[in-house]
Amino acid sequence: MASKLIIVESPAKANTIKKFLGSSWKVVASQGHIRDLPKSKLGVNVEKDFEPEYINIRGKAELIRMLKKEAKSVDSVYLATDPDREGEAIAWHLAHILDIDEKSKCRVTFNEITKEAITNAVKEPRSVDMDLTNAQQARRVLDRIVGYKMSPVLWKKVRKGLSAGRVQSVAVKLIADREEEIEKFIPEEYWNLYANLKAKKEFEARLYAKEGNKIEIHSEEEMNKILKDLENAKYIIEDIKKGEKRVNPAPPFITSTLQQEASRKLGYTLKKTMAVAQMLYEAGLITYMRTDSTRISEEARANAKKQIVETYGETFYENRYYKSKKDSQDAHEAIRPSYIDRTPEELKSSLTPEQHKVYSLIYNRFLASQMSQAVYDTMSVEILANNYNFRATGSKLKFKGFMTLYVFEDEEKENSLPELEVKSEVKCENLNPVQSFTEPPPRYTEASLVKTLEEKGIGRPSTYAPTITTILERRYIEKDKKQLFPTDLGKIVNKLLVENFENVVNIEFTAQMEEKLDNVEEGEVKWKEIIKEFYGPFIEVVEKVDKELEHVKLEEEISDVPCDKCGKMMVIKYGRFGKFLACPGFPDCKNAKPIVVPIEEPCPKCGAQVVIKKSKRKRNFYVCENNPGTCDYISWNKPGEEEKKEDKEEKPKKTRKKKK
Repeated sequence: MASKLIIVESPAKANTIKKFLGSSWKVVASQGHIRDLPKSKLGVNVEKDFEPEYINIRGKAELIRMLKKEAKSVDSVYLATDPDREGEAIAWHLAHILDIDEKSKCRVTFNEITKEAITNAVKEPRSVDMDLTNAQQARRVLDRIVGYKMSPVLWKKVRKGLSAGRVQSVAVKLIADREEEIEKFIPEEYWNLYANLKAKKEFEARLYAKEGNKIEIHSEEEMNKILKDLENAKYIIEDIKKGEKRVNPAPPFITSTLQQEASRKLGYTLKKTMAVAQMLYEAGLITYMRTDSTRISEEARANAKKQIVETYGETFYENRYYKSKKDSQDAHEAIRPSYIDRTPEELKSSLTPEQHKVYSLIYNRFLASQMSQAVYDTMSVEILANNYNFRATGSKLKFKGFMTLYVFEDEEKENSLPELEVKSEVKCENLNPVQSFTEPPPRYTEASLVKTLEEKGIGRPSTYAPTITTILERRYIEKDKKQLFPTDLGKIVNKLLVENFENVVNIEFTAQMEEKLDNVEEGEVKWKEIIKEFYGPFIEVVEKVDKELEHVKLEEEISDVPCDKCGKMMVIKYGRFGKFLACPGFPDCKNAKPIVVPIEEPCPKCGAQVVIKKSKRKRNFYVCENNPGTCDYISWNKPGEEEKKEDKEEKPKKTRKKKK
């Protein structure tokens, strides 16, 4: 019979840990949080020192009964929830429900799910860390107050169903501000001149100066004058500089950099990346994936050295240490494989395609972080033509180093120049003037937004994915070809919040609040003091805005589709599954229909028009307009496209839930 019980968060993690512990242990899962603030009310008693009013989460009564029963049947109970603030708070709630003294040695933590890590952790239990728990309580209570006090103002002044949040509203502000920059941007004309030159082979040089002074070309007239000056010019090699360029590998992943790279290289959303990483962690393949530290253990460092030397040779290894950023909590190691000898190739057959791609990214990045620099031979050539200075640069990879395993997307491409001699003449094949215009700053992508949030100290590793997911689901922002832009609703809500709650929807305030939460975690300040300091001025502003702000009319977007029943032009509405068309004459006319997006390619079966529809999981599929009817064409793939390996699925079918 088991005499010891260990409680983790997920069933998948429980199944992995069971393999490492003997028959005297029983492992069960709490399935995340079991207590939280009630959804139906604020749940924070502002009159009694901001005491949170926690309740058992609805639907978890049976689970709680099971946990209590299991806890009573053993001699010792250990709480092994995730090793972060939220995990510590879950452990504290479990201790409360199971009548465990939080000061007793009931808490175990581990950064990776390996036999060694688990057995070491259960040998050294500790008490629940109340500083960590209180930092999470402070965040939860603060966000609840902001959300539950500001959101009703939006319901009253704009429309029902809207929400505001301490971090999400700042994220919307960043995206809305960038859109405003783009709209106000005035492009400026500029020109570049390229000379196609030939010695032993052709190469390209760019005009950059005249008589040694940097030159800028802003019009076609200026360019034509330069072209005239260069007629019949001789192109003489003035100087040749040869050198060496060394490129360092990047540090192993932290949460934000994993999210950014998975977005850039794999096209994954933040939500998908973190879900896949969670699976890999729970299966014991990678270390904990919510971290802001680039630190790695000495054991992992030694294992990396062994793997690199055995696979690539001694010259490819270099012992490297990386500094974490200044405000890093440094609670956990960087994200790395738990077992360095489990290569992506070896695990490919046992992982899904998504798991294999994310694991490969983590594995290769970690191993590359302990490898030698990549070395380029570089060459810079100065060319003079009638007092105009041209420059050609080239590079050739001499030693791959870490790039054998991991190449950055923006890594310099090889561009070798021919062997040249100073004072020799090269032939100009032709001059190529290129007109360009300055471009506005790019819209945010999920990856670049995470980078900005991290740089500005807004949120923490665990908050990036849910924040962006929330504002997408609330339709404050939309995503098109990876780019994020504010909707009309997002612009109106952002304007209202920024103008009326400037002290909350504020980058500096949000970053400072993160620092205060860190101070709670360090035990330097009491968490309720932070809430008190914030609440007084905040609630005054809420009451003032509620009294003084006029109702904001949200204009509905009118479509070009007339209503079949009454003839009025239908308007675009939003429902659970996205946009749809509705008659503005509601409730007299209740006509509604889906928005149909046609494509150019005809139906391959009957030649009729094909339209795009979305599945319940928001994936596009293609249907003939005569389906249902005379044609049965339906496909995941756009007509004419070759079938991709991952898309070889059955046609989307209507399913009917079984009646209970």
